[in-house]
Amino acid sequence: MKLRFLAVCTALVAATALTGCSVLGGSDGGPQKVTLWLMKGSASDGFIKKFSDAYEKDHPGVDLEVKIQEWTGIGDKVNAVLKGKSKDKADVIEVGNTQVAQYIETGGLSEVTLEGLREWGSKDWLKGLADPGSVNGAQYGVPWYAANRVVIYNKDLFANAGIKTPPKNRADWISATQKLDKGGQQGIYLPGQNWYVLSGFIWDEGGDLAVETGGQWLGTLDSGESLAAMEFYKQIQALGDGPKSADEETPPQAEVFARGQVAQIIAPPGQAAQIEDLNPALKGKLGFFSIPGKASDKPGAVLTGGSDLIIPDRTADRQAAVDVITALVSEKWQTELAREMSYVPNKTTLAHVVEGNDGATAMAPGAAQGRATPKSARWAEVEAKNPIKPYMTAVLSGRDPKEAARAASDELSKVLSSDR
Repeated sequence: MKLRFLAVCTALVAATALTGCSVLGGSDGGPQKVTLWLMKGSASDGFIKKFSDAYEKDHPGVDLEVKIQEWTGIGDKVNAVLKGKSKDKADVIEVGNTQVAQYIETGGLSEVTLEGLREWGSKDWLKGLADPGSVNGAQYGVPWYAANRVVIYNKDLFANAGIKTPPKNRADWISATQKLDKGGQQGIYLPGQNWYVLSGFIWDEGGDLAVETGGQWLGTLDSGESLAAMEFYKQIQALGDGPKSADEETPPQAEVFARGQVAQIIAPPGQAAQIEDLNPALKGKLGFFSIPGKASDKPGAVLTGGSDLIIPDRTADRQAAVDVITALVSEKWQTELAREMSYVPNKTTLAHVVEGNDGATAMAPGAAQGRATPKSARWAEVEAKNPIKPYMTAVLSGRDPKEAARAASDELSKVLSSDR
């Protein structure tokens, strides 16, 4: 995909310059090439075409080559670019928000703190996207879009149970789910190992999965706050037949919900389309609400998924890379992306742009309370081994919660603080 723009830059006094000057054309006298890596599935072909057409019109003179990357194996590819060991070049790269810490540790990222403050409105960025992209106040990852879990519910089953409005707090949620859990009908389908959901409950209680102390990471699943969260998880998980020893993909919870006898699941709103494809009779009968918090005036915290944009230090044209990001995070293109993909925009001040999209609207309040996993470059190793899942199964199966949590916390500490 070719996008063209003329990068014109006025020389600035070194003390006040934010970025370097763009090169007017390539070494051969032709357009200057800038390469953008986007992950497969993050943006539709329609969005990319619309963006490219407008960008080409507004910025003639430079070629922007958009390359679509697969998530599988992307870590090694990005690290190779950052270390200068790859034949592939990239000036702007989309990365998962929880991956940024790993790339910061690798080195080779361009700091974008000043651009964030002066050009991109960083004070309004979603915390769950911005925090993983910063270290000691220096910003390296630029939030692009967010997606988080909501409650997807069957409107007919709610109406049959006399529930006219979605619950706004935990107590009401439990009460409603108890009414829905009857006979062969499940109040909620919540598998025992959905650690993403548990994370939100832990943050609601004021706890965390792990904390850094004196340069060492300590797992904190055995804190009072985390144990209270696990107790609530156990309470609501029991109001359905979700397997204690499996996660939401075993079997895929969309398939279970599509059978028509499950009142609720906790999932990204995009799963509604999968459910309707599996059971067309449910079209128009699915609703969404934010995961309830402890009080009605504050939705539950959620694990914020999504993507950040990074600039490798080795870019041949940093100003051109900054210009591309400036366009991608502008209100115009944030609005287009959010509406096209049912995402939450990167700023709390843009939540209104998804009004009319029920799923995205339900995501937005949770996104404002969103959090990210501990900012450790080794978190990917935690997820690979994932001691949180068997811990949850152990508690749901009757093991002493403190004992199980202590063992899982020790494993988290070991992985996060070990030397590679």
